[in-house]
Amino acid sequence: MASVATATTLGKNRAHGSLARPSLVSVGTVVWLSSELMFFAALFAIYFTIRSVNTEWPMAVSAKIPEGVKLDVPFDGAITIILVLSSVTCQLGVIAAEERRLHRAGSIFNIGRWGLREWFILTFIMGAIFVAGQCLEYSKYVSDYQAGENGMTISSSPYGSIFFLATGFHALHVTGGLVAFIFLLLRLSKGRFTPEKITSTIVVSYYWHFVDVVWIGLFSTIFLIQ
Repeated sequence: MASVATATTLGKNRAHGSLARPSLVSVGTVVWLSSELMFFAALFAIYFTIRSVNTEWPMAVSAKIPEGVKLDVPFDGAITIILVLSSVTCQLGVIAAEERRLHRAGSIFNIGRWGLREWFILTFIMGAIFVAGQCLEYSKYVSDYQAGENGMTISSSPYGSIFFLATGFHALHVTGGLVAFIFLLLRLSKGRFTPEKITSTIVVSYYWHFVDVVWIGLFSTIFLIQ
């Protein structure tokens, strides 16, 4: 009976790791994120291929807009800062989880005593601001194009296609991260704060750091280097 109990215990804890082996959930997440990295690498390859065959960049989207697209770099820089800072707040939440601090202890204005829930709610808000900013920017580009100004659509030119594909797929990934935060916060509100929930917290942070790093690459390539 003792051997059966030991085997059962090891089976329950195997997915969440131990001192001798890494968490299988974390390893699986890293492998999955590696495949996602290959997907975004393909989008970067498409961008640079289109860029290499066009001397004027950003390229003109149509005959009625010969000047090319004018990117709103300051606006995108602002929402980029918000997204990058959200990685910091996400990691602070992970630190709170590892210290078993689920809720804040004291005033909400005393951020030094915040718990996992407060840090992740703030991260969610910052991520939502980023997605809302991108949606606002998309609507501006489309409306400007329809008005005959320096805008674009996904079908207006090869540049418009890769711009919306690359940034749009990233926005979808950020949205997926926001959904993950919602499910995690709902899960944390029920039952005890178990090691399994700590593992879930760490896995979500891996994903969030991934989408932040990808956006830094996209922002540097599309908006800064061009």
